[in-house]
Amino acid sequence: MANKILTTHVGSLPRTPELLEANTARANNAISEEKFNEIIAQSVDKVVKKQHDIGIDQVNDGEYGHITSGAIDYGAWWNYSFYRLGGLEMTDEDRWGRTEKIRSTPGNIKLTSFQDRRDRAKFQAAYEDPDSGVLGKRNKVANPVFAGPVTYVGQDQVNRDVSLLTEAMKKYGVQQGFMAAISPGSAARLEDRHYHDDQALLDAVADAMHEEYKAIADAGLIVQLDAPDLAEAWDQINPEPTVEDFQAWLQLRVDAANRALEGIDPSLVRLHICWGSWHGPHTTDIPFEYIVDQCLQIKAGSFSFEASSPRHAHEWKVWQNKDRLGAGRQIVPGLVSHSTNAVEHPELIADRIVRFAELVGPENVIASTDCGLGGRIHEQIAWAKLESLVEGAALASKRLFG
Repeated sequence: MANKILTTHVGSLPRTPELLEANTARANNAISEEKFNEIIAQSVDKVVKKQHDIGIDQVNDGEYGHITSGAIDYGAWWNYSFYRLGGLEMTDEDRWGRTEKIRSTPGNIKLTSFQDRRDRAKFQAAYEDPDSGVLGKRNKVANPVFAGPVTYVGQDQVNRDVSLLTEAMKKYGVQQGFMAAISPGSAARLEDRHYHDDQALLDAVADAMHEEYKAIADAGLIVQLDAPDLAEAWDQINPEPTVEDFQAWLQLRVDAANRALEGIDPSLVRLHICWGSWHGPHTTDIPFEYIVDQCLQIKAGSFSFEASSPRHAHEWKVWQNKDRLGAGRQIVPGLVSHSTNAVEHPELIADRIVRFAELVGPENVIASTDCGLGGRIHEQIAWAKLESLVEGAALASKRLFG
C-alpha cells in the first residue's frame, strides 16, 4: 500500500476465557481434540476480525494454536514446540526452577540455568517476589529434553493453524497475514541428552522446523521466526563472555536459521529479535549494535526488534548507518511495549515512526510492538495499545506522505 505506514504486531494476543479454559482442560486430558480445535477455530475467527476492525494491516491468529499455561505466560512461543518436535522426552522440571550453575570459559560458551541468569542474580529478591511483577504469577510448565533424533511431528497442528488464519482473512477481507514459529536456535536450548554436539543439534532442529516454516510460507503467509536466542541468550551465559566469543556462538544460530529457511522466499520471512518478554530490569542485555549485523545475515525480508523498551529505545541509532539494512528489506520496530501498562500516546508513536522513516525510508518501515502482548499484560491494555499503534501510524502517514 502506497502512502501509508503499515501496522502489525509480534504475535501473541490475549487469549479469550474460553480458550484459556480449553487449554487447561487439554492439559488435564479433560477435552477432546475435536472440541479443542473447535474452540480454537471460533477464537481465531474473532481475533482476526478484531485486528481487522482496529485497522491492523498484517494480522495473525493471535498464536491461539500455540498452547498456553494460563493468562500470564511468557513462554507459549517456545513451549508449543514441545508438541511439534519428535525426539523429545518430557520431564517434570520447569525451566525457571532449575538451579544448575553452568560456567562458560573463553571460547567455550554454554548456557546456564534460568535461575543462574546474570540479571536474575543481580536482582534476586525482585525475581523471587511473586508480587514484584517481574515474572508474574505464571504457572509452572514442564520442559522436555532432547532424547533422540529430532523430527517434525506437528504437521496436523500447523496445517490447522494455517487453514484457520487464511479462512478468517478471506472472510474479513484481510490481505496480509503472518504466523509466528520458533527459531532453530531458540528451540535447541533444551537440554541435549542425545547429540552432545551443538552443531549437530542445531542442524537437526533446523531441518525439522523447516517443515513448519514451509507450510506457513506455502500458504502465502509471512513466517515470523521468533529468535530471542539471538539477543536474550547473552544474559544466560555466566560469566559474561567477550563480545567476540558471543558472536562466534551466535553465528551458529544465524547459520541454522538460514539452513531452516532454505528455499523459502525471503519476502515471506520476518525475523523477530528480542531480549526476553518477562518484566525484569534487563540490565544485562547485550547492546543491539553488537548483534544487528549478524541478525541481518538471516535471509528475511523484514526485521522486527524492540524499539520502545526502556532498555532499548535509544538503539534506533543503529540505523544511522544508511547501508546497514540493504535494498528491498524492511524494519518492523516495536513502538509500543509489552512490559508496561502505560498506553503509549499516538503522537509519541508517530514521532518514533517518523524518526525511523527518516533513516531507512518510509516505505521500509512497518509499525509494530516490542513483543507479543498476550500473556504479558491485561487484555484491555493490550488492545488499547494496538488501537494507539494504528492511530500513531495514521498520524505518521500524514506527516510523511501528506
